[in-house]
This record gives sequence, C-alpha cells and structure tokens, in this order.
Amino acid sequence: MLDYILKRVFQLVPALLLVSVVSFSIIYFAPGDPAEVLCTGPDGNVHPKSVEEFRIKMGLDKPLHIQYLIWLNNVLHGDFGYSYRSEKPVFDHIKRAFKATFKLSVVSLIVSLVISIPLGIVSAIKQNSTMDVSCMVGASLGVSMPNFWLGLLLMLLFGVYLNWLPVAGYGTGGDLEHIILPAITLGTGSAAVTARLMRSSMLEALGQDYIQTARAKGVSERVVIGKHALKNALIPVVTMVGLNFGYLLDGSVVVETIFGWPGLGRLIVDSINMRDYMMIQGCMVFVAILFVAVNLIVDISYRYIDPRICYETA
Repeated sequence: MLDYILKRVFQLVPALLLVSVVSFSIIYFAPGDPAEVLCTGPDGNVHPKSVEEFRIKMGLDKPLHIQYLIWLNNVLHGDFGYSYRSEKPVFDHIKRAFKATFKLSVVSLIVSLVISIPLGIVSAIKQNSTMDVSCMVGASLGVSMPNFWLGLLLMLLFGVYLNWLPVAGYGTGGDLEHIILPAITLGTGSAAVTARLMRSSMLEALGQDYIQTARAKGVSERVVIGKHALKNALIPVVTMVGLNFGYLLDGSVVVETIFGWPGLGRLIVDSINMRDYMMIQGCMVFVAILFVAVNLIVDISYRYIDPRICYETA
C-alpha cells in the first residue's frame, strides 16, 4: 500500500509542476502590464516612478526564469506571495476562502448523495418502470439545467416569493439558512450525474453470476441488494463522487458569485477583476493541489470498498 501511494505521489509531481508553469505565466500572457495597471492613479495617469518601485518591490524587474524559480521555491515552503491589492499574504486569503468553500462543498456533497444514491438504486431495481423513467427524466433535467439558472429560480422562490431563506451572504460564518440555497444549487447538478451512474453500475452488478447464486441460495432480496450488489456497484460511483467533491472544493465560480458566498470561486473572480495576478497564481496552484489530493484519496479508498483490488501489482 505504501509503495503504491508513493508511486502515485511521484506521478502527480509533473502535473503539479506543469500547473505551476501555466499559473505563473498568466501574468505575462494577460494583456497589459500589471505594474502599470496597479499603479495607475485616481486621475487615470501612470506614474513611472511608482511603476518602477512596484516592479522592484514585487521582483518583477528580474529575468522571467529567475522570477519563476523564486516563486516556486516560495510555494514549496508554503509562501504564495503577497496580494498586489491588499499587500497581505495570499495564503491568508486562500485559507479564509477555502474555509467557506469547504463548508459549502461538504453540504453540497451530502445533498448530492442523499438524492442520487437512493434514486439510482430504486431505478435499477425498478428498471423500465414508471419510477425508473421518472427518476431518469429528473436526472436529465438536473444535468441540463445550468447552475446559474437553478440558483436564480431558488432565490426567487424561497427568497423573494416565500421569504423563507436569505438569497445571498455568508451570515456569521456559514449559517445553515445561508448555505441551503447554494448547496442545493450545487448538489442537484452533481446528483443528476451520480444517479445515472449509480443506476447503470447497479444494473451491471445485479446481472452478475454471484447475485444469481445468492438469490438461488434463498438470500433475502434486501441482503442481495444492500450487501452484495451495492458494495460492488459503488466503485465507479466513488470515482465520480471524488471528482465531484474535487470540483466542489475548487469552488463553483458562478454559484459563489450569484449567492455572494466568500469562497475560492468568488476570490478568483474578484482577483481577475482587480488584476491581482499573484492571488490568481496562488489560487490556481492551491486548487490543483486540492484536486490531485482528492483523486489520490479516491484511489486509496478503492481497496476498502473492493478487497479484490491489489495495489502491489498496480
């Protein structure tokens, strides 16, 4: 197991290095000079002396490869630099935003699983029935409906017309009433995909010989479904759930912006609008680290779901 984990970690290093190169290069691919943009005075004029001082302060006067190596070395030591706007550590902003995104992601994932797993199982058991068709039609609608549209509908219904829930904000730290609408908006989208995958995986598991053997031995249908079929059907679903959780942790830019949720997605949008390139670089690297970490955890979890999987030969 340990050898497999180390092998997977080493395989992820090139991907993270590539992400670091791309994220660092943003500042040079983006139109305009960040130093001139950020040093433009209230009158709209650029002051050459301020621009030069800013370049020296932020290390932008050094050659490109030297800048990258310095920045990469700092990142490896946990230093993501300083925000061009607030002049505070980038990682402090990321930690604060990640805390909000993590809360939203966990609740959204719970919403997704509560909806998708039961629907997928019922659809597989009642294949081609009215229940099955209804569940799959609902899943198709969930996949097709954009997050921003669903979010606006929920805001109008529960926030404006019924006045049950706040339509935006974070409250005093992610109060339940503030998190319900964005969590439902994010959770239903991933639930639709997971439910369809759960159904197909469950159907495949129910068609296996060991299921027929268990039924022939007189094992109750509840045990056949819950113990034998479900456990094997969960393997591809775990992959999907892991990927969905990775995407949720990355922060849904649209949903967090619509609901005014101070997470990673909104932080990235605000940083782009303010041309805070150091913040954008830090967010991209942090998101990449999160995503590969979640995928590694998913790979490791396979062993506990299906003991037949052997990592030593992987």
